[in-house]
Amino acid sequence: MKRIIMLTTLLGILISCNSTKIASSWREPNKQVDLEKLNKILVVAMLRNENSRHLAESEMVKLLDGKGYASFDYLKASFDKSNENALREKIKKDGFDGAITMRLIDVERERNYTLSSIGPNRWNPISFPNYYYRSWPNNQADGNYLTTKTFVVEIAIFSILEDKIIWTSETKTINPRGVDQMTKEISKVLYKRMVKDGFLKRKG
Repeated sequence: MKRIIMLTTLLGILISCNSTKIASSWREPNKQVDLEKLNKILVVAMLRNENSRHLAESEMVKLLDGKGYASFDYLKASFDKSNENALREKIKKDGFDGAITMRLIDVERERNYTLSSIGPNRWNPISFPNYYYRSWPNNQADGNYLTTKTFVVEIAIFSILEDKIIWTSETKTINPRGVDQMTKEISKVLYKRMVKDGFLKRKG
């Protein structure tokens, strides 16, 4: 996924984000966003699964403290989303000054096999004969496969008034517990990075 213009309510309510990291990010040089001056932010989750899309957009809308509008509710089925100029005119006419998009780029899978046999330790040192015996395949206890999924998400923030992108970021989340939880984690790490980089003006 690349982006997010996010809320000040985030700091106290979100849980630990140890599973989400920022892989890369870019901001328009010398650009700073003041949330107090934003009025309407369009939130778009570009996910194929409609349920996941609704969950992600709804979560981001909640984090934007009344200034976010979900695309699934705003861009109705009757609207021609393939008409770029029509979309540009519509969001300007309706008073949007910003947009946030979330896009799933990739799901990286890593599968590791772990044996159940116990290795040497200082309390129970294993001799060479013991290790040799236990290491033969027919003497080993059954192991198991562990699959790690890493979701690569691009977030992008756009200025509607300037008609251009002002922030992009790529995040990686390991084994998320759901779309809503992943969205919260991504929002938190991006918010902290934006404040640190001076892109987002901290409230107060």
